[in-house]
Amino acid sequence: MKRRARRARGKRSAAMSRIPRSRFRVLDLVTESLAGLFARPGRSLLTALGAVLGIAALVATLGVANTAGNQIVSTFDELSATSVVLTTDQGFSGANTRIALPWDSEQRLTRLNGVVAAGSMADVGLGNALVRSVPIIDPLGQTEFQIPMIAASPGIYPASRGKLTTGRWYDHGHSERADRVAVLGSAAAQRLNITRVDQQPVVFVGDVSFVVVGILAQVERQPELLSAIIVPEGTAREIYKLKSPSTVQIRTEVGAASLIAAQGPIAVAPDDPSTVRVQAPPEAEDLRAEVQENVNALFLILGGVSLLVGGIGIANVTLVSVLERVSEIGLRRALGAGRRHIAYQFLLESTGVGLFGGMVGTSLGVLTVVAVSAARTWTPVLNPAIPVAAPLLGAAVGLLAGLYPALRASLFEPVDSLRASAN
Repeated sequence: MKRRARRARGKRSAAMSRIPRSRFRVLDLVTESLAGLFARPGRSLLTALGAVLGIAALVATLGVANTAGNQIVSTFDELSATSVVLTTDQGFSGANTRIALPWDSEQRLTRLNGVVAAGSMADVGLGNALVRSVPIIDPLGQTEFQIPMIAASPGIYPASRGKLTTGRWYDHGHSERADRVAVLGSAAAQRLNITRVDQQPVVFVGDVSFVVVGILAQVERQPELLSAIIVPEGTAREIYKLKSPSTVQIRTEVGAASLIAAQGPIAVAPDDPSTVRVQAPPEAEDLRAEVQENVNALFLILGGVSLLVGGIGIANVTLVSVLERVSEIGLRRALGAGRRHIAYQFLLESTGVGLFGGMVGTSLGVLTVVAVSAARTWTPVLNPAIPVAAPLLGAAVGLLAGLYPALRASLFEPVDSLRASAN
């Protein structure tokens, strides 16, 4: 009996050795994978939906960020982009201390190419002096107020982009003659109950009188002017012994702010420019990069979550497909397909779903960028590598999502698969 059994095993071994090795060509693998996908087109489309949404979110995010960043130079707030401010801590220095900002700072700066207007200013120390608009103190109501005084050169009006409600702004003649004239900020004029200047109203700062020649309605820079009494620098030097201006407001041409920020301290303090502090707008390139970084950081997280959900969906549906196709797997194994062939087929199917989702998502993302740009009248900007890399990313997500289902399918034995399908 033992001899007969050994003989039978030998015959089976010889027969198995004559069976040719399984040959599964790449074309066959692709064909079978496509057949598996198109056998259930509805399920395949729903499976690819997660990848579509994730890739579309990523492409749209990167495209909108690039487009928005590209618009920074043209749509960057012109008010901020053309403002340069020079300041010093030595504005109220004593007689023995070198003064950093000279009185002719306005004239020095306006000679620089790129400067539209410049004006110097400084707070005037009034001590306990109160401000009133009538010469006699009314005991029945409050007529005296603590209102700050600012000494400013005539150029501060165009440099701060101011607008007058009524009257006029004083000129260099008023400053050179030390005329006792003043312009009231809108808040200061309201407190003093002055609305007109055609009858030359007078305000009293302590015992010193000033003729009001104008009322400032608004400024786009240096908002403290609106709550102050503004007098010429020459007048403040004559009456209050003001030593020097402490701030210079510069209005530049678009694109000249960085140049003026470098040249301004040299112009007003050529002996030691380091004593002057400069407040200048950020570079457009830096701002563009910051906008892109902030937008990308926000929306890339959303796109990543969408891709994660899409990958889980692909893995889940692929695993369900494996369990439903147990008999098919058993039949393929019985006909000679190896474990790797089964694994390759399901990996290719999941990768195909991810690639399809990536292509559709990329198209939707590009269309979103174009639509947003058209709505905002922007020029759409998109890195040319993104439309190429995005579908590949979708394919990579599909490949990773199909690893476990493919491994699970490759572990089925032919007999077990056929027995499960029979049951």
